[in-house]
Amino acid sequence: MGDWARARLPFALAEFVMFVLKQGWACLFGGLLLAAIIATKLVWQPDWPLQRYDFLFLFAVATQVVFLATKLETWEEARVILLFHLTGTAMEWFKVHAGSWTYPEAGVFVILNVPLFSGFMYASVGSYIARVIRVFDMAFAPYPSFPLTVLLAAAIYVNFFAHHFLPDIRLGLFLATVMLYARTKIWFRIHDRHWWMPLPLAAFLAALALWLAENVGTATGTWVYSGQLPGQIVSLAKLGSWYLLLYVAFVTVTLVTRRALSAEPLFVRDIHARPERR
Repeated sequence: MGDWARARLPFALAEFVMFVLKQGWACLFGGLLLAAIIATKLVWQPDWPLQRYDFLFLFAVATQVVFLATKLETWEEARVILLFHLTGTAMEWFKVHAGSWTYPEAGVFVILNVPLFSGFMYASVGSYIARVIRVFDMAFAPYPSFPLTVLLAAAIYVNFFAHHFLPDIRLGLFLATVMLYARTKIWFRIHDRHWWMPLPLAAFLAALALWLAENVGTATGTWVYSGQLPGQIVSLAKLGSWYLLLYVAFVTVTLVTRRALSAEPLFVRDIHARPERR
């Protein structure tokens, strides 16, 4: 497909087309889960013996099995996904109990009023991050102090719980992400040339995509935010929440594998030595 695009399109357009297609391939798990949410909303009937939430859970499990069996995901990536799945489910239990959002439908695979498929929505974010690093042969350089990245991710995660009882420090956390990662570039390869993007910008763009997916979830009634009226878009505050949560997901990935983290990869040194190839 890349050869076809490069043979028929201007270089920049061919690179952009392949960038979009590779991004779609990287978020395949999340895309399939989102498609299942839309499709089941359109066709599901209340008198069917299997509840919609239960089908979504079984679909997510089956998809994960297929991904591993066909090597679309590695076992190393599966460990990342499982870890983020667990932390995401814990947050779901707390947030639903705190009244932040609800799941209005019934189901068998439900614990503490949270359907178990919801954990796979967080897992799909971990899946995307793990796969996109591999698909684009990414490197993150220069990378900040690893202990500081873990500390910031922990502070972000704790604040999602603590702000219900203590002052919300998310503005400070926004600033901290920019200060810590301001110099970090995501180096990625579409074909045979390396490009880069500031990590905070990439996090914002990914958060925007997740916010749009959130709107699909609420539009289909799969979950409902407190105070959200029918037909109303998801609050932009959720965009900020996803921006912060992406740092938690990213650091979770780095806890399992740090191969992409570097002060300056060899190919970056080569690019700096030959500016005409930037």
